[in-house]
Amino acid sequence: MSVSAQMIGTVLSDRYRLEAKLGSGGMSTVYLARDETLDRPVAVKVMHREMSEQADQLQRFRQEARAVAKLSHPNVVAVIDAGEDGGHPYIVFEYIEGETLKQRIGRLGALDVQDAIAYAIEIARGVCTAHERNMVHRDIKPQNVLIDPEGRAKVTDFGIARQLEQDGVTATGRVLGTTDYVAPEQAMGRVVDPRSDVYSLGVVLYEMLTGDVPFHADSQVGVAMKHVNEDLPDVQRRRPEVSAAVATVVERATAKDPEQRYQDVEAMIDDLQTALEVEASRAGHATGEATSVLETVPLPKRKLARGRRFTIAAALLLLGVAAAAVAAVILISGGDVGGGGGANGSGNENRIALQAANDFDPVGDAEEHPDEVGLAVDGNPTGTAWTTENYEQLDYGKEGVGLYVDAGRPVVATAMQLRTSDAGWEFDVYGAREPSDSLDDWTRLVTGKTTEKITDVSLDTANNEFRYYLIWSTSPAETDDGFGASISDIRLFD
Repeated sequence: MSVSAQMIGTVLSDRYRLEAKLGSGGMSTVYLARDETLDRPVAVKVMHREMSEQADQLQRFRQEARAVAKLSHPNVVAVIDAGEDGGHPYIVFEYIEGETLKQRIGRLGALDVQDAIAYAIEIARGVCTAHERNMVHRDIKPQNVLIDPEGRAKVTDFGIARQLEQDGVTATGRVLGTTDYVAPEQAMGRVVDPRSDVYSLGVVLYEMLTGDVPFHADSQVGVAMKHVNEDLPDVQRRRPEVSAAVATVVERATAKDPEQRYQDVEAMIDDLQTALEVEASRAGHATGEATSVLETVPLPKRKLARGRRFTIAAALLLLGVAAAAVAAVILISGGDVGGGGGANGSGNENRIALQAANDFDPVGDAEEHPDEVGLAVDGNPTGTAWTTENYEQLDYGKEGVGLYVDAGRPVVATAMQLRTSDAGWEFDVYGAREPSDSLDDWTRLVTGKTTEKITDVSLDTANNEFRYYLIWSTSPAETDDGFGASISDIRLFD
């Protein structure tokens, strides 16, 4: 008979009768128990005897009890009691009748987009409470999130949480956490701070939206190294209906460089709430479990209605019609949102609001998909794109084709960022105070070549102001349909 089976029926401290095994890990086993004093179900985590004989592991177990006992929040599983009986250290938690978030994803696959954002908000709120107590969870994953019968997410298992040292970071040299969700610095055994939890939460959001973790490998070390070296797959490619607002949150939260992530969970919550409003506005109603979270969103980001659903008229009224959704996308996508590094990676440059885009084909038929030009400046960095026509060879058969954007006023731009799914096409960037059909009237600022997803270039304007900036493709890339180029997003910085 296993040790856990032998424990069934044991009464700890003359109060907690162990009734059934709920789960087990390397350090402890969790049991469903009956609090015989208050006649209620509880969850009791009992440390394995062989672990309790190791002083450092026993210290970690006791630390968890003390740390989590200080946390009081609707999105954190509460500690009720702790003690030791017969060589069995234990912690008593509130019992959550439901399932883990991992089980829910396994059962349903990709979650409703609003539900995924709602759970992310609640998880973030629970984690934020820990951060306010100078604790880093270090193991945020769906397995450590319980969903109660009302649909509320509750964070649990602070077993490897660490108090922040005086310098604001945890100790180096130990890699703790689950590699499917591990932050790059944590995987490398480097210093860990609240931004490491931000990264893990971003990966959890990615999994909720797509139904799968971003990386797979033959070993856990292989997965961890992918977190260190590879960008997450584009969430909008795996889930096209996800808005740019949501995709931008995932991208920023999972930036490899902690300096490019949200610097605290509160900032991530703000953007998640905005993204939730965007999704509710697009759908015309709140869906599923998202309604229970919306109920607690603080003003002005309030739940849009109190019923299980609300009408599109109410959504439009409270969100300022569809324009609010567009503004929300710009709000989240703009400013210092990074993750791709390069020109705007430092966050020191100011993003210039682009007013419009126009196709540019002066030596061809004067048109290059003019109906798509707005897709390059619509605030959706991956889901939509302007494309050139399809060409049959690695040559346009002419000097080039392009697209120019209107900054609305003359500005001295210092950097440009292009997002494209077609890596390898070559381009020049030009500036002009007034657009012209003759390339001779434009001033060339830089020559470049697109890389995968994001290309950052510095612009040599010599402090000259230009209102119009032209991306002039001189050589196409190979595409699924032949040869050409595409731009899903243009960002200009002064």
